[in-house]
Amino acid sequence: VFVSATADADELLMARSPLAFPEAMTALQVAIKARGYTVSHVQRVDFGLSVGGFKSAEYRVVFFAKPEEIAALPARLPELAAYLPFRIAIFAEGDTTLLTTNSPQTLRQFFPRAGLDAVFDRWHADISAILDATSRAE
Repeated sequence: VFVSATADADELLMARSPLAFPEAMTALQVAIKARGYTVSHVQRVDFGLSVGGFKSAEYRVVFFAKPEEIAALPARLPELAAYLPFRIAIFAEGDTTLLTTNSPQTLRQFFPRAGLDAVFDRWHADISAILDATSRAE
């Protein structure tokens, strides 16, 4: 059963998967790779939250990028390095899983003269497609 499509706010992209966390995590990584990106790191967040006294469900941050972009773009525009690789937070919420990230479109306001509008548009489309594929996975 399809629960939710990608919700697109000005600065936030969000999707809900009907899958339990482990299956949604696998679907997310498959969707990332299908769009030509490489998962570079998966960071556990739930452990740190529980140590701080928060009762937490499963929670991870998945870092991903295209290696050639990680090498080329910050070399041209060093300030962009702070925003790469991309990150998607994924966490269990009841029997479903929620995914959220910042929209690459917001980078336009920080780099208005960089000539990267087409790149930001492509990143936005790719990340939206990744979230959509994960939300539709069965």
